[in-house]
Amino acid sequence: MKRYLQLLTVLTAICGGCVVMSKQIDPTSELAEARVHPGITVLLNDSLDLIRGKRIGLLTNQTGIDESGRSDIDLLRDKKARDANVNLVQIFAPEHGLRGTEDRQNIASGVDQKSGLPVFSLYGEQTMAPPDSLLRPLDALVFDLQDIGTRTWTYVGAMVYAMRAAARLGKPFIVLDRPNPITGYIIEGPLLDTSLANANDPAPGRPGQAYALWPMPLRHGMTMGELARYFNDVLQIRAVLHVVPAQGWRRDVWFDLTGLPWVNPSPNMPSVKSAMLYPGLVAFEATNLSVGRGTPEAFQHVGAPWLNAAATVAILRDREVPGVRFYAETFTPQSPSDGKYGGQTIPGIKIVVINRSALQAARVGATLLWAIRRTGGEHLTIRDRDFDLRFGSPSVRLALLRGSDPDVVIDREYRAAYAFRERTRQYLLYR
Repeated sequence: MKRYLQLLTVLTAICGGCVVMSKQIDPTSELAEARVHPGITVLLNDSLDLIRGKRIGLLTNQTGIDESGRSDIDLLRDKKARDANVNLVQIFAPEHGLRGTEDRQNIASGVDQKSGLPVFSLYGEQTMAPPDSLLRPLDALVFDLQDIGTRTWTYVGAMVYAMRAAARLGKPFIVLDRPNPITGYIIEGPLLDTSLANANDPAPGRPGQAYALWPMPLRHGMTMGELARYFNDVLQIRAVLHVVPAQGWRRDVWFDLTGLPWVNPSPNMPSVKSAMLYPGLVAFEATNLSVGRGTPEAFQHVGAPWLNAAATVAILRDREVPGVRFYAETFTPQSPSDGKYGGQTIPGIKIVVINRSALQAARVGATLLWAIRRTGGEHLTIRDRDFDLRFGSPSVRLALLRGSDPDVVIDREYRAAYAFRERTRQYLLYR
């Protein structure tokens, strides 16, 4: 109880005085009627001068849409943009491609069939920056990708690399902001260890880490626009940066209460439910456990043929992890992109969120690792560095595998998360 109260004090401070352990959002409340307008709408309605008369490039994918589901590509070629002499001349696409359907490396460049515009892929063996040769003819580069609120999301790396390229050539970099789908209300989880972080551009013989850029918490509580402001400063990029904020969003509003359509930001991110658990389960990609790729509920369960799901769930239920319930449940990955157990019905652990305001995804992930180690440790294999690059800390992984209490291990990480929020407060755009 003492440890719970200490943690509650820290969480209250992080969230600006709100007690997150008990706060719940009522879908029938005022928040359920929120009508958020993303940055693309605000740009065309209020900030058109940023691109008026300019040749622009657009870094986007299927998530770059307005509140009616119209794509940025169409909107930047529509009458309002044409009347302002806006000339969209090229498109850049991140990991998963322009339509968000590719879950592989070496995505080819091509042509957008609808607009006829060239599409340049920024994803080969890893995320890349736009080449200088393509940026030189432009007057500005516009960026619009949906973040997922987790440190491991490569679209943030694509933004940093593109912003650095734009700065190098003196081109304005315009970020069209969107809500953080899992709220900007709380941050949590281990900071990425400084020995693992790498925010440098990829170079021959020196791979980049678009998913492990900077010592920040697993769940960072910021939007793309806020992250752009932060990285432009701390990395000394010195871009001519313009962030066009989303209108009508508050930090405590979950995506499904914004009125915006959900578009899968990647092939294995099918819902807000998956997004809210993703921070805690993404590190299991570096193990011989499936996280449900190849099912409609990716990142909502873990499983493997060797997993003793019933015994593990019994241990997990004794822990009473806030915000979730665990169930033993089989699942069958179909053509999973990670190659794990395709076509096999395997024992699994289903994670059901019962109170998302109390959910601490990092605590869920830590407790899962601890419990699975206890019931099937001889079968569990982990690629240590890959796991640490995602969860963030070798010391956390080692402590959990030694059998240390996962609550104690995770509780220790909150003060660093709180310090990060204090350092980033000046870059926040929303209340």
